[in-house]
This record gives sequence, C-alpha cells and structure tokens, in this order.
Amino acid sequence: MSAETKFSPVEGFEPPALGEPYLLTPGPLTTAYAVKQAMLRDWGSWDGDFRAMTADMRRRLLALTGDTKGEFDCVPMQGSGSFCVEAMLGSFVPKDGKVLVLANGAYGLRAAQTMQYLGRAYTLIDKGDYLPPRGSEVAAALDADPAITHVIAIHCETSSGILNPVAEISEAVYAKGRKLLVDSMSAFGAIPLDVNEIRYEAMVSSANKCIEGVPGFGFVIAKKTELEAAKGRSHSLSLDVHAQWATLEKTGQWRFTPPTHVVAAFLEALKMHEAEGGVAGRGARYTKNRDVMVAGMRELGFETLLSDNWLSPIIVTFFCPAHENFAFDRFYGLMKDKGFIIYPGKLTVVESFRVGCIGRMDEHVMRRVVEAARESLAEMNVPDAAPPRTALEERAKLAA
Repeated sequence: MSAETKFSPVEGFEPPALGEPYLLTPGPLTTAYAVKQAMLRDWGSWDGDFRAMTADMRRRLLALTGDTKGEFDCVPMQGSGSFCVEAMLGSFVPKDGKVLVLANGAYGLRAAQTMQYLGRAYTLIDKGDYLPPRGSEVAAALDADPAITHVIAIHCETSSGILNPVAEISEAVYAKGRKLLVDSMSAFGAIPLDVNEIRYEAMVSSANKCIEGVPGFGFVIAKKTELEAAKGRSHSLSLDVHAQWATLEKTGQWRFTPPTHVVAAFLEALKMHEAEGGVAGRGARYTKNRDVMVAGMRELGFETLLSDNWLSPIIVTFFCPAHENFAFDRFYGLMKDKGFIIYPGKLTVVESFRVGCIGRMDEHVMRRVVEAARESLAEMNVPDAAPPRTALEERAKLAA
C-alpha cells in the first residue's frame, strides 16, 4: 500500500514481504514494506534535499501535538529513546533543580537512574510493577518538598502495559506551580497528547514506536521558551537539546551525522500515519488489535494483569498459566515458529509475558496470534491457561 493510499481495515495489510515473523513488541516493530523501501536510497546529510526532509519531518511531528500557536518546536536527536530521555532531563532540568520521578515499571526507574548519572537531585515515587501514580500522590509530594522543580511521568509504561493518567498528573503538577516532562516513547502517535488539553513543557518519543518507523533516532518536542532557557545547561555535547535546536534553526542541519536512511523511512511512515487518520486513526487500529487479541486470549483461559480500564492499546501483560507443563521459553519458541515474536514479562512477583498491539498489523493478524497461542498450548499439553492464585491476588491490589 502506498503512503498516499487510504487505510482500509476490510482489505487488511500485506504480510511481511520477506516472510519474517511479526514483532509483537513495543518497538522495534513490524514496519510497512514502503517504509523499508525508503531506505534504499542514499542521502547527503548536508544536502538541501535532506535538509528539506528534516524540516518536513519536524513540521509533521509538531502537527500531531495540536500546537496551533507556534509555542513548541521539534528537535530530532540521534540514538535510542533512552538517549532522548537523558537529553531532555539534562537539558531542561537546571543543575540546581530537582526532579520528582514517577515510576511504576522499568522506564520510570530508568529515568531515576539517569538522574543519578547526571548528578542532579531527584526524588522517587515508586509504585512497583504496575500501580499507577495518581494526581493526589503527586500533589502531596510537591507540597512536602518545595525544592522539586520538575516532574517526569511515563505516558505508557510498557513493563506492564499500563496507560498512566498523564492528564491527572499534569493538573496536579501545574496546580502546584511545577513543570511536567513526559516520556511518551511508546504512546505518542497513537494516544493523544494534545498541548491544548494536557499541559507539559517537553515530551520525548522515538522513531520506532507508534509512528511505525525503524530504530535510529528519537525526538524532543518542547516549548520554545524551555529550549531557549536550556542553553549551556546540558551535561553532554551530543545530548544538548538546545545546541541541536539552535543548529537546526540556523542551518537546517543536524549537528552530527544524522541517520539519513532512518529519517527517510520515518518520513514515509509519517505520511502513512497521516493517511490512516493521524493519532485517532492509528489509535483506533491499535485499540481494535488489543480488543480482538485480549478477548481471544481470555477465551483460552489467559488472564491479563490489568483490568480493562488500565489496559493500553500498546502492549498487554498476561500471567503465565499455572499448569505444570507450561514453560515460557518453549511457548515463545512455538509462537515464533508460527510467525509471531512475543515479549518476556518484566513483573517481579509473578511470571508473565507480553503481547504488543502496535506495528503494521491489524485485527486479522491478531486473530492469527490467538490461534497460534491455542495451537502452542495444545502442543505443550496445557489444557488450561489459568494463572496461579498468587497472580490473581496481585491483580486485586490494582482494583483496591
């Protein structure tokens, strides 16, 4: 399907052209063949054509935020998503500032670890494997510590698949006169993060997530006032968001060698994203993917970690079956043999695994995922996918 062709859920998508397995992960993920094809051409990083591609990419990304007043700008940064989170924290938090890190999984804890490396003050609300940080908790922490200048929240914590209540957190942060930074790595492009509805100073995401590009760079979208204030603040030459922004504004070029092929692929992915209906269209497909897959897995006896109101359309955590014949490594291998790569779990209390809903796939593919799970259980001689009682007791904590 070309980039300009309107998405049709009736037709479905072509399977991966090279016959590779679907990646049921939170990125890297399965990409369209047109996105891959865009990487076949070489581009000069200083050439005017590539500068125009960078400008077009920045414009398209800003449009996804709903910024009609020109208050924000987009700064692409080489590297993985974690590079961009570090760049954001190192550039927007003053050296004498202090960050309240909201963690309910691996990525919140990684933000705290980043603050340690930066040598800048922070405090942590750690909710464990999956419980969401709530606005009232944030407000109480800000009241208790006037030194806190910034809060960082994870939009979708893919450790568990929970969609955190960012709007509620934002209201609490700004009611107390502080500033919010958002790690929207696995959510931006499919979950709304409209600046007119959710207030924040800056957010970060990555090329290989909901826009369905390939790995190689991320991007920071921030208020221009924050970008200006960040001059001279960064701990790092290559991760200095202000310096990257200033160079892009002056010359249209990245400061250091850009991932030219990845940018070309991402621009194609952005065009396909727009043709699908933007954030709403992409989010609707992922939500349908989730609903079809979760319903089918539950019919097999699998139980989700999260109740429906906390399930994100990005990735879903399932408890491993209690049956003695079930072994995740074998289940993983059997699923891969059938064309699907799933994701190990990150829960520390009970065994689990995760199934991603994002990437170039639709509900038809998700029905095949469920059928592959059914066949794999049969091959393992696991007649019942019900989890152990301890798993259900753990889930009850969230309901409470």
